[in-house]
Amino acid sequence: MVSIDLSGKLAVVTGASGELGRVIARTLAEAGADVAVHYRGSVEKAEATADAIRALGRRTMIVQADITDEASVFAMRDAIAADLGAPDIIVNNAVIQYNWVSVLEQAVEDYDGQYKSCVIHNVLMAKAFVPAMIEKGGGRVIATNTECAMQTFAGQSAYVSGKRGMDGVLRVLAKEVGEHEITVNQVAPGFMISDRARAAGTERVESYEKNVPMKRRGEDKDIAHAVAFLASDLANFITGVYLPVCGGNVMPRI
Repeated sequence: MVSIDLSGKLAVVTGASGELGRVIARTLAEAGADVAVHYRGSVEKAEATADAIRALGRRTMIVQADITDEASVFAMRDAIAADLGAPDIIVNNAVIQYNWVSVLEQAVEDYDGQYKSCVIHNVLMAKAFVPAMIEKGGGRVIATNTECAMQTFAGQSAYVSGKRGMDGVLRVLAKEVGEHEITVNQVAPGFMISDRARAAGTERVESYEKNVPMKRRGEDKDIAHAVAFLASDLANFITGVYLPVCGGNVMPRI
C-alpha cells in the first residue's frame, strides 16, 4: 500500500500559528514528522499548534523569529538544532500582506515589505537550513506561493511582485541543489476555506466559485496534503514545480 510516511523526519513550518500554517504543521505531524512551529507574534496560537502536535506523539517546539531578518532566522536555526536537530523539511509559509489597491495608490513601503516577506524570507531560510540538508544528502524545500501570481489582477501588484520574485529565487535554488537530492517546490493556494471562514459562516463565495472549474472553494487541508506529498519520498523526483491547488482556477500552460 502506498502512503505518505514522514516518520523520522523533522520539519520547520514558518507562520505555523496562522490559518494555513497550523494546518500544515498538524498534517505533517499526522504523517509522522516532528515539527518546529515558527511564529512571529501569536505565541498563544503557536502553543496551541504545538499542543496538537504533542498530542499526536511527535516532538515539537515553538520558536519566534522575524523571517525578514538574517540574525533572527539564524538564531531560529540554532534553537531548533539545539532542541530537535537539523530539519529535513522546511516549509516557508509565513507572509505579510497589505491592502490591495492600485499601483498608483499602493505605498512604496508595501512593495519593500512584500519583497522581504517573500523573497528575503526564502533566501534566508535556504541559507539557514539547506547547508545541513546538503551534509545529510537530501531534503525538501517547500514554499507557499499563490494563484494570484498568475492572475495579476488589479490591486494585487505588491503581493504579486513579491510572490513572482520568490518564484524566481526558488527555481534557481532547485537547479543549484538538485544534485544533493534536495527538491525545491511551491504550492500555490487559491481562495481556500480556513477556520476563520468556518467560524464566520463564509465558506461559500459565489462570485469566486463561479469562475473555478470545480465550482467550489478548496479547504486548508487541501494545501496541507499537497505539502505533505511534496515532503514525502513519493515526490523525490519532482523539483522546480509551481503547483496550483485551486480547483483549476489557474492552469500553468506549456
